[in-house]
Amino acid sequence: MNNKVYIETEECIGCKSCVELCPDVFGFNDDTGKAFVIMPEGGPEQCIDDAIETCPSECIHWEE
Repeated sequence: MNNKVYIETEECIGCKSCVELCPDVFGFNDDTGKAFVIMPEGGPEQCIDDAIETCPSECIHWEE
């Protein structure tokens, strides 16, 4: 996979849906209440696509 995944942190509402779907790719910072990317590349693409689709604030994206 040549694409990298990223989160627009300022747009994250802290719902943790991405973390629940892909705990190996996304983490959660309790101090900021925001999700972050643990593994920007090499994660399961379908899992990341699911996280992108379920994100209520639409802040997860592929970077090409």
